[in-house]
Amino acid sequence: MKLISALAPLLLSSLVASKSISFFGSDQQVLGDDLTVPGTSPLMFCSKTDDFILAIEYINLTPNPPEKLVIFQFLQLFQANAHGINRGKTLKVEAAGTFSQDIEEGAYINLQVKYGLIRLINQEADLCEQIKNVDLECPIKKGLTNITKEIELPKEIPKGKYTVLADAYTAKPESKKITCLTTTVEF
Repeated sequence: MKLISALAPLLLSSLVASKSISFFGSDQQVLGDDLTVPGTSPLMFCSKTDDFILAIEYINLTPNPPEKLVIFQFLQLFQANAHGINRGKTLKVEAAGTFSQDIEEGAYINLQVKYGLIRLINQEADLCEQIKNVDLECPIKKGLTNITKEIELPKEIPKGKYTVLADAYTAKPESKKITCLTTTVEF
């Protein structure tokens, strides 16, 4: 659950500042197309972003790529009360993007998280509930949106390769694509 808490804000904050793309749509990528999200992050668009609601200006992550804080072993050896030390690393997310329309209640996100080849999460979530993790609320108004958020990555994140996909849509039955992002991060 702590892994979800750590990774969800990362993608949700990215969602707020991204050109829309397709995760599970029928769009095919053409080799040579640059799907890199503007800014300094390991995020990629899932497909071309021409017809989506959210146009990313940038997403900056510090540090990039996200990493766990190296646990200072000498502190564990020399301090009897080392349990109070912050073992995780703070991830700062700065993002900006422009919505071409308001995002209303009922918007949703398909989220998939894999640890190596093992699928940990494959769920549909209420976007308006999740977006609260980056200090936003629905409705998100048309126009420019900026966010800055610091996220504590827990030390309990197991080492390994994580692949995250986030595909966001407006409320059903319309289900217009808001954005789609993917990233692979190694801890």
